[in-house]
Amino acid sequence: MSRSVWKGPFVDRYMLKKAEEAQDGKHKGGVKTWSRRSTILPQFVGMTFNVYNGQKFIPVHVTEDMVGHKFGEFSPTRTYYGHGADKKAKRK
Repeated sequence: MSRSVWKGPFVDRYMLKKAEEAQDGKHKGGVKTWSRRSTILPQFVGMTFNVYNGQKFIPVHVTEDMVGHKFGEFSPTRTYYGHGADKKAKRK
């Protein structure tokens, strides 16, 4: 279920502050964030955010197509190694 339209998109307040600082040039390597739940806003386009996935920071360069999505969608938390059945077939 999606968020109500009248509430607007959810963005942590410190994210807006960090984004403004990054546009001024204070964050050269990208903005570090742990907020995977924040929505990507149009003013974030062209910026790089380092999104934490529970183990390391994944660099996410924001494009126009990402607006309206969450940061967590672009920073996977699990690594897919393939199906176990495929490994058994390769041994024979």
